[in-house]
Amino acid sequence: MPEHTAAISMNRDATLGVIFALLAAIGFSAKAIFVKLAYRDVSVDAITFLVLRMAFSVPFFIGVALWFRYRRAAPISGRDKLLVLGLGLIGYYLSSLFDFMGLAYITAGLERLVLFLYPTFTVILMALVYKKPIGRRTLAAMALCYLGIVLVFVHEAGVKQGGNLALGASLVFAATLTYSTYLVGAGHAIARIGATRFTAYAMIVASAAAFVQFALTRHLSALEVPAHVYGLSIGVALFSTVLPAFALGWAIRHIGSGSASLIGAIGPVSTIYMAYLFLGEKLSPIQIFGSALVLVGVLIVSLNSKKG
Repeated sequence: MPEHTAAISMNRDATLGVIFALLAAIGFSAKAIFVKLAYRDVSVDAITFLVLRMAFSVPFFIGVALWFRYRRAAPISGRDKLLVLGLGLIGYYLSSLFDFMGLAYITAGLERLVLFLYPTFTVILMALVYKKPIGRRTLAAMALCYLGIVLVFVHEAGVKQGGNLALGASLVFAATLTYSTYLVGAGHAIARIGATRFTAYAMIVASAAAFVQFALTRHLSALEVPAHVYGLSIGVALFSTVLPAFALGWAIRHIGSGSASLIGAIGPVSTIYMAYLFLGEKLSPIQIFGSALVLVGVLIVSLNSKKG
């Protein structure tokens, strides 16, 4: 039966899409766990671990870029080349750098919650750039998000030094802002170039920037780190960079960007529980409540943005 066969195919596509979206969300969320584990070794700092992550992940993105060249994909315009350059530096290099630096001062759970605010930042930037008004429901949902962050922040301030916590949260806020800027600017370029191709080119740009920064600020001996740090850098490159980047693209292809982004809401939850299991970070009722507020608020913002 053609209709029966079509229904089975649709169900299979939906199932695959959900699996890919879950893999992407958990993979991206695991990045903070890898970074925090690496920071337990005093010889590792943000710039060193970032360059190790890029070194082990960029060959895959170069491979994708070469594959598109082999297929003789349509050439990129000069304007889009500039967009790839600028957005690669903002969205993948600066955002990753700020995030890695911030993780030296705050827990993995708080880091993921702050990063998860990017839909609210994107709404604000869209309102500023495109004069798009923000509805009352979205404003209320954003207030819910930031209330949740404040609750978790105040709780952590009781167990950490306030100055370091504020610095770490500020750095991760900067990471969220730069990533949101990337999302606002990348939409039209991705539509012309394609998500996979654009991601590969942007990651190559970001990797080159990380290598240049390392060369200017560190001695080569900084890469003489213990074997387990190399293992963690390979893990963050494969499972929290390459795999989720492609899995997200496959998920969007099967179930659409809206469903894929909503499934991504599992990210902060998975980070909190992975941090509990692998890092020994404690769970408290106020953290769980604050996290729930952030999740609900972001889901409302995401749903409203899809309707708009």
